[in-house]
Amino acid sequence: MVLELGVKSDPIEYRYSFDWLFALMERNGIRQLQLGSFFELYQLEDSWFRELRAKAADHGIAITSIFTAHRELGGFFEGDPRFEAVARRNFERLIEVAALVGARHAGSNPGAVYRDRMGDKTAGLARYARHVKELTRKAHDLGLEALTLEPMSCSAEPPTTAAEIRSLMEDFAAFHAANPGSTVPVYLCGDISHGLADESKRVLEGNIELFEAGIPWMAEFHLKNTDANFGSTFGFGPEERARGIVDLSSVFTLARRRAADWPLRNIVAYLEIGGPKLGRDWSDTLLGRQLEESLQHAKEALG
Repeated sequence: MVLELGVKSDPIEYRYSFDWLFALMERNGIRQLQLGSFFELYQLEDSWFRELRAKAADHGIAITSIFTAHRELGGFFEGDPRFEAVARRNFERLIEVAALVGARHAGSNPGAVYRDRMGDKTAGLARYARHVKELTRKAHDLGLEALTLEPMSCSAEPPTTAAEIRSLMEDFAAFHAANPGSTVPVYLCGDISHGLADESKRVLEGNIELFEAGIPWMAEFHLKNTDANFGSTFGFGPEERARGIVDLSSVFTLARRRAADWPLRNIVAYLEIGGPKLGRDWSDTLLGRQLEESLQHAKEALG
């Protein structure tokens, strides 16, 4: 198993250019980008993405993955065919964009059921699974290696528990096994900060527990820190490590100890942090330092 570090592009949105991010990554020896979605992504011309791919390559960087940033593909849970149609159309475009930038994987979190309609969760998850199975054919035709999904941190955004993860991923695996020549597999994009706490903030399934439960289906994962109740996420600077619960050295040790259980040999862990408050003169300039401090700590932990 080969573990590598990457960066997800979310925190530069409307704040810094990709030129700035690529220069920072090159300076820190990080060569893999997960392109986070942004609102214009679904309408931009193909040429913009080809230019972005070339610009990244000029810095020795590959765009190896693309993943949503705003829960914008959750329309399969709405129960309204108009929302469902938009989610399907945009997911198809996400896959097309992944092919344009040369990414291996494209994905999103499945979606959320409304808190006042929790009984709709099973039907929403079934709609999501049906569409994703169909979309694995489009991903195959465009040369992607997999579609991905992210387990989340609340019961309204499945899969959340180890049991939900196993049930959904076994279903996807069976579908791909029955259609190996025309589909791509569906894997997890895990997150080391996602765990499940109930209404009283009692932890039901911990973040490391759920991370380990997903390893047999995990193709990539997000690196970020969190507090004991999974109430906020942040990076790995000195002050952030003092208040966070994620020990990166332990995470990487666990990943390597389970090396034989991962579905792929090469796994990328993408730093996924929001950065400081967006759109303030006193905060925007802190982003570079936050990214570099977190990346430096991650590199040291990786060894």
